[in-house]
Amino acid sequence: MKTKEEKQKPLRIIVLGAGLVGGPVAAKLSEDDNFNVTIADIDAKALEKVTSNHKVASLRFDLSDFKRVKKLVASYGLVVSAVPGHLGFMVLRACIESEKNVVDFSFQAENFLELDALAKENDVVAICDMGLAPGTSNILAAYASRMLDKPESVKILVGGLPVRRSWPFEYKAVFSPIDLVEEYTRPARFMVNGNMVVKPALSDVENVEIEGLGTLEAFNSDGLRSLIYTLQVPDMIEKTLRYPGHVLRVQVLRDAGFFSSEPMIAGGVSVRPIDVTAKLLFPILRIDDGEEDLTVMRIIAEGIKDGKKLRVIYDLFDAFDPVTKIHSMARTTGYAAVMAVKLIANGMYTEKGVSAPEYLARDEKCIEFMLNGLRELGINYKLRVEEIQ
Repeated sequence: MKTKEEKQKPLRIIVLGAGLVGGPVAAKLSEDDNFNVTIADIDAKALEKVTSNHKVASLRFDLSDFKRVKKLVASYGLVVSAVPGHLGFMVLRACIESEKNVVDFSFQAENFLELDALAKENDVVAICDMGLAPGTSNILAAYASRMLDKPESVKILVGGLPVRRSWPFEYKAVFSPIDLVEEYTRPARFMVNGNMVVKPALSDVENVEIEGLGTLEAFNSDGLRSLIYTLQVPDMIEKTLRYPGHVLRVQVLRDAGFFSSEPMIAGGVSVRPIDVTAKLLFPILRIDDGEEDLTVMRIIAEGIKDGKKLRVIYDLFDAFDPVTKIHSMARTTGYAAVMAVKLIANGMYTEKGVSAPEYLARDEKCIEFMLNGLRELGINYKLRVEEIQ
């Protein structure tokens, strides 16, 4: 039986990764007196950026070592994994083996649901892919489908964009360049008539009109993730949004071999083209401090309700915060994870094992908590329902 003093003791949280999303997550969590926050990263400058203005402790730490990560998280009550995708599965396993609850938005290539049995054995609550998309997109896709008696299709359109379009790619990213390349090379999985279809990323380009922004191009990407296995809707697809012309430029690089991970000899040295490409692209594509961006997302679920054909739509249009100077994509991604942390910390979500984001849509209270909390943080999802004639 805990004493009153123990119950009021702040929860010790460690955020693994101090990048453009992990940093704002640690900063926002530190504003809650119920949390004692530490952030860990190998990059001293990234750590200093977070700790200089926020009540966050820091640890300079190499997060690529499984045994060391497992030992590191052992003394904390909850872990937030904000590491690059190639480290995600390893870090998630380390947290689970250390019997620590975890919120993960590393966008790992592996299927995190494979660790479900291990998490249950260790009495761990793990919410994975808990960012914007995947993340909130999964939750709202599942929730919108639940509004229908017979859901027939789900379409997710999402993109983070710089306000200023600049040559050559007219795009800037708030996350790792390697993870960005993954988005352009990982085959896209989607559902057609109840069957999974796989196509190359960047395929099936179409134009999409966004009010207040104009025409964007949408292309296939592997954003459905766990929804393929957990949501029983016959037709589902996720597409990424960019400014017109972006896809063709990236396709040229991909098709010319710049994204290949196969070693080759250049100048007498063995190199992987992807490593060189990432090194060159990072300065061009990394969004600068104070550079304005915006985030657009649209979730469309269609089906039958009370004998009528309906379309349920959730829309998000979010912009750079000029007061906090936090990028829109960092806020929309990271603050979803912040709300998931609070769900676990408050005892509102207690499902043992590895949870996909859409599991939260099973509980009306979780949905309300997430959406109300995001609204208070300035992130507003607008719902509309239309009858299809």
